[in-house]
Amino acid sequence: MWKNYLKIKEASEFLGVSPRTLRNWDKNGKFRAIRHPSNKYRLYKISELEKFSQKTGHGKFRHSRIELID
Repeated sequence: MWKNYLKIKEASEFLGVSPRTLRNWDKNGKFRAIRHPSNKYRLYKISELEKFSQKTGHGKFRHSRIELID
């Protein structure tokens, strides 16, 4: 079940930000982590990381970001 999730260090590398930034985003509600039930590690679903990356321009999808013009 947890194979589609990344720990905080892996997620931070995916997005190109520090683990501390991810902790702050989680705390402030910008990008929430889920907690593993047994060890309470922060986990990030890969598909959610990809969506966030496309939306914000962080990470490996930075160069394929599409901006809509009204």
